[in-house]
Amino acid sequence: MIRVEDTFIHLAKTRKRDTLLICDRGTMDGSAYISRESWERMKQKNAWNDVDMRDNRYNQVIHMVSAAKGAEAFYTCVGHKTRQEDFEGARQLDRITADAWVGHPYYDVIDNSTDFEGKISRMIAAVCTRVGIDLGDRLAPNSVKRKFLVSSMADDEQFPHYQEFHVVHDYLVTPSRKMQARLRKRGQQGNWTYTHTIRRPEINDQSVELRMPVSERDYEILMAQRDDQHYTVFKIRRCFLWNNQYFQLDMYQDPAPPRCQGLMLLETFTTQKDVPELPGFLKVEREVTTEAEYSMFNLSQKSV
Repeated sequence: MIRVEDTFIHLAKTRKRDTLLICDRGTMDGSAYISRESWERMKQKNAWNDVDMRDNRYNQVIHMVSAAKGAEAFYTCVGHKTRQEDFEGARQLDRITADAWVGHPYYDVIDNSTDFEGKISRMIAAVCTRVGIDLGDRLAPNSVKRKFLVSSMADDEQFPHYQEFHVVHDYLVTPSRKMQARLRKRGQQGNWTYTHTIRRPEINDQSVELRMPVSERDYEILMAQRDDQHYTVFKIRRCFLWNNQYFQLDMYQDPAPPRCQGLMLLETFTTQKDVPELPGFLKVEREVTTEAEYSMFNLSQKSV
């Protein structure tokens, strides 16, 4: 699989125009079909690591939830030579496969809460949003990021499967006060991804963000533009799936800006207008989506 993907990636890079490469499966899917011990041995033998195989290799991951979870009437093995699982087996395999991708920074889970056409439309909308294509009314997902203040959490054993990352944010100097630029370093076990984000002034009441993966060398070069008016922000980010919803729990770490001491923020994307159902193993104080003081830009400022 990796060799086939590498061939197509190379071909895409040699083209003189923008190219979208879509993989029906990804490298981490293989871990769902073998034991954890076998997977770890395979990674060690080939000098693989999860950050490169999961995060650096793909710009976005979309998990299409099995029909065996929520659309049972449409689940069938007819016409699928390799599909042999009953309902329970399919549900278990779906969970393991979904868990394999937990931790990817741009991970969308498309469940069976709508009919099949709606499911496909939501999948297309997720890709369009990530690529930066205007959806129009037909595919508008109405999905927004919601942010919640967390005061405490249960023991780790009460969490579903999760992945944790060390995250470092730095803001950069920009030519305009209406523009924001930041660098993110995100990784685990000494393996890192680097992202350069530019937020441009609002256009038609919408802020425009451009996110670009960068190399470690480019990251170090861009760090020379670090804004001394902002603290460096250190976080531990815990990513997990709960009720087919992808959550990120940010736990701010020392050395932390004064406003970040002991701070925990939970984020998720949802189309619900009301407060979505939240994990019971977290004590959520309130929603802070619209409270400017909880934006990372303001949290990191040395003076307000």
